[in-house]
Amino acid sequence: MLIQFAHSDSNFMFSAVPIFIAIVFIIVFGLLIFTAIKGVSVWSMNNRSPQETKQAFVLTKRTQNRHVGSNHHHNSTTQYYITFELSSGSRMELQVQGKDYGLLAEGDKGTVHYQGTRFLDFTREASSEE
Repeated sequence: MLIQFAHSDSNFMFSAVPIFIAIVFIIVFGLLIFTAIKGVSVWSMNNRSPQETKQAFVLTKRTQNRHVGSNHHHNSTTQYYITFELSSGSRMELQVQGKDYGLLAEGDKGTVHYQGTRFLDFTREASSEE
């Protein structure tokens, strides 16, 4: 027994393409909205958090490079991170600006100032050798 569909195969293909494009559009648009909401949420949480100051030392530094582009146009961004070990023994990694990343060295001791997950400043202790 042979079952026939109301649409021929070519008509089905042409009717499926707009549906596929709509699904892709919805997924991309949904990801953009999700990313924006998450960013605003983290920003808001940081603003509500108290500013804290803790004794710490710079444990490690790392960078994360992101490359976006086609064959003719390339964009590259670098994000900078520093892991601090607090006097309590706990560790936290904060994203920092490039200038702060360049000024700090692994092993630096001092006071880290932060608000939520937002790095504010690091005040280095004067070493006994100076």
